[in-house]
Amino acid sequence: MSSPPPSPGAAPVRVVAVATPYGPARVHLDGTTAAGATVMLGHGAGGGVTARDLTLAAEVARGAGLAVALVEQPYRVAGRRAPAPARQLDAAWVAVAAWVRERTGDALPLVVGGRSSGARVACRTAGTVGAVGVLCLAFPLRPPGRADRPSRLPELDGAGVPTLVIQGARDPFGVPPPGEGRRVVVVDGDHSLAKDHGRIRAVLEEWFAGLARPEEPATR
Repeated sequence: MSSPPPSPGAAPVRVVAVATPYGPARVHLDGTTAAGATVMLGHGAGGGVTARDLTLAAEVARGAGLAVALVEQPYRVAGRRAPAPARQLDAAWVAVAAWVRERTGDALPLVVGGRSSGARVACRTAGTVGAVGVLCLAFPLRPPGRADRPSRLPELDGAGVPTLVIQGARDPFGVPPPGEGRRVVVVDGDHSLAKDHGRIRAVLEEWFAGLARPEEPATR
């Protein structure tokens, strides 16, 4: 799979296979020598790292001087579209985060996130990987038309660090409420976040700028 191009002045993107307990993941890694943080983002259940909202988030993070790692889960690397069980996704993600930290240094803050399923993984493992913030693009609060299924709000609540959620107003998975340490920004569109990119970019620029300046709260 091709990797999104880096912003001018960023290091070239390196695509690296990283061993995990459930097969190799693939990491598209780039950054700057003076990065203020590393931003690690995962894809949705049936998609990849070239999803427009992910590439937009990566582009804005690079523009803020942050290093970026886009992560393909092992099941996608193996050519499967059906997602692996949550415990496998989480274990693979934690393994990749350890690999990223080895290359960027433990002192560099780690921000995690992703779209849809990738956002769930980031929330569930934020404490384990020592993340300082979580970015959720189109968090899938509840399967459409399945009122009998439990809400996934506890996963968001359990992130335990400042969290930004960007959600389409017509997302069939629902819109999470704001919460302690959690900012929810509702934009025009649905679960694909294919619209309102100007608004999404502005919100991301503000958030990533705060991360690049540690003296300012990440949720501003």
